[in-house]
Amino acid sequence: MERTQIETPDLAASVSPQRRLHDVWRFALRFQAYFGLLAILLLSTLLSPVRDGRNIFLDPGNLLNIARFASENGIIAIGMTLVILTGGIDLSVGALLALCAVGAAACMTHLNLGIAPTVALMLAMGAGVGAANGLVTTRLGIQSFITTLAMMSAARGAASLWSSGQAIPLTFGMGTGLAPPAFKSLFAGELNVLGLAVPTPLFYFAGAGLLASLLLRRTGFGRHVYAVGSNETAARLSGVNVSRVRVTVFAISGFLAALAALLHASMVNQGSHIDGAGYELNAIAAVVIGGTSLSGGVGTVLGSMIGALILSILDNILGLRNIQSEYQLILKGAIIVLAVVAQRQSR
Repeated sequence: MERTQIETPDLAASVSPQRRLHDVWRFALRFQAYFGLLAILLLSTLLSPVRDGRNIFLDPGNLLNIARFASENGIIAIGMTLVILTGGIDLSVGALLALCAVGAAACMTHLNLGIAPTVALMLAMGAGVGAANGLVTTRLGIQSFITTLAMMSAARGAASLWSSGQAIPLTFGMGTGLAPPAFKSLFAGELNVLGLAVPTPLFYFAGAGLLASLLLRRTGFGRHVYAVGSNETAARLSGVNVSRVRVTVFAISGFLAALAALLHASMVNQGSHIDGAGYELNAIAAVVIGGTSLSGGVGTVLGSMIGALILSILDNILGLRNIQSEYQLILKGAIIVLAVVAQRQSR
């Protein structure tokens, strides 16, 4: 008896081109922050002005400046990531930056406090304001959008009262009314790394990102953050202290906003009640571009850090091309919308 050979279809050949294209598209959306960074780097290189045969964008000094300015927004975005992962939002970070910048300038120039007491007080103030946001949100059952919007107004008003509506200049030197010179070098200085003068803020940015990533990926608290954002009811039934998680992430967000305030005050040599205006929107934009879902439960700190770099590169190349700031704001808004659309497509 002859055996009939049954032909089996080639599985690889059976995959349609549309299916393959769909898989590639989903892969690109999954790593949208990385592809976005690569795309804007290539585009900026091509569009950069050339001076004396040198690409200005690729100049090491310009790239380090991009990293310097990304650090401030990036540190705030790291804290914002933790809050958004739990399904909340923090609109008070920009005003809190102003309050802590004014506080740092006032402590050193008006109260003649040293660096250590000033830094400790401002970081504690930031964490305390953040914890207050979390407590009001959880204990009173008020949405974080409303709570932090109210805190944004209160912190901005407190900063204006503390500074009498005027910027408090930071003049560095030794003596009464002068800020210690070490404050400038500590938060806005440079370190020589392999012959490059690397801005100090970049180390704070990298350090904050590393610690936050380890917190999310290697600890039980990090798993609770994702659980609360994914399904708060299920997390509570599983024994997670949802209120404690929310208060903690808001406190971390406030702490990092205060750290950014110290960097900001040292870089601009002042503390003003108008500092940090719009910084909360930049931080949210970095988080969204980085792939974190605004509904919570999905996202990474690294993605938000890349999002902050993308925004800094965008500001830089538009500045090099002498594009008006109004067009920069319009382009940022378009990028945010596209990032949210990409998130929906990936889901």
